[in-house]
Amino acid sequence: MEFTDLIQQRFSCKNFSDKAVPQEALDAVLAAGRLAPTAKNLQEQHIYVAQKPETLAVIDEATPCRYGAGTVLVVAYDRNNVFTYPGGKHNSGVEDAAIVATHMLLAAANAGLDSCWINFFNPEKLTAALDLPENESILMLLDLGYKAENVKPLAHHFQRKPLSETVTYL
Repeated sequence: MEFTDLIQQRFSCKNFSDKAVPQEALDAVLAAGRLAPTAKNLQEQHIYVAQKPETLAVIDEATPCRYGAGTVLVVAYDRNNVFTYPGGKHNSGVEDAAIVATHMLLAAANAGLDSCWINFFNPEKLTAALDLPENESILMLLDLGYKAENVKPLAHHFQRKPLSETVTYL
C-alpha cells in the first residue's frame, strides 16, 4: 500500500475480532520496531508480546481499552540506558519508545492488521502486575488484531485542522 494511503486509512480500532494475528505479521511488526531510530542508537526499548489469556487478563485489570485484541504489545524502555539531553531535564526513553511504537503501529497497518495505541493505565502498577524489571518503564500498550465486523473509525477521526493552524514557519 502507498504510504500516504496507509496513514490516511489507518484508525484506532476499538473492537477486535477473535481472529489470531499470524506469526509472520507479528514478526514484521516487531522487526519494524527494531529498525526504529533511537538516540545514540541505544535501543533502550523492550517489547513484551502479550497473547496468553492469563497475561491479557492482567492487562484487562489495568485498562478497559484492550477492546478484545488477542495480541497486545507492551512497549517499555530501560531507564538505565537512556541519553540525557543538555539541561538534564529530558532523556531519550519516552521519545525513543514512542518512535518504536509508531513504527510498529504503521507496520501493523501495512500488514493488514488493525491497532490501537493505549495510554489509559497506570504504568507503575502494570509494570508490577506483569513482573517486569524495576528499571523499565512502560510507555504504552499497542492492541493488535483484526477489526470486528462493521467496525469503522470514530466519527471525528477524519477531521483535521488545517496546516495553517498547526504549522508556523519561523
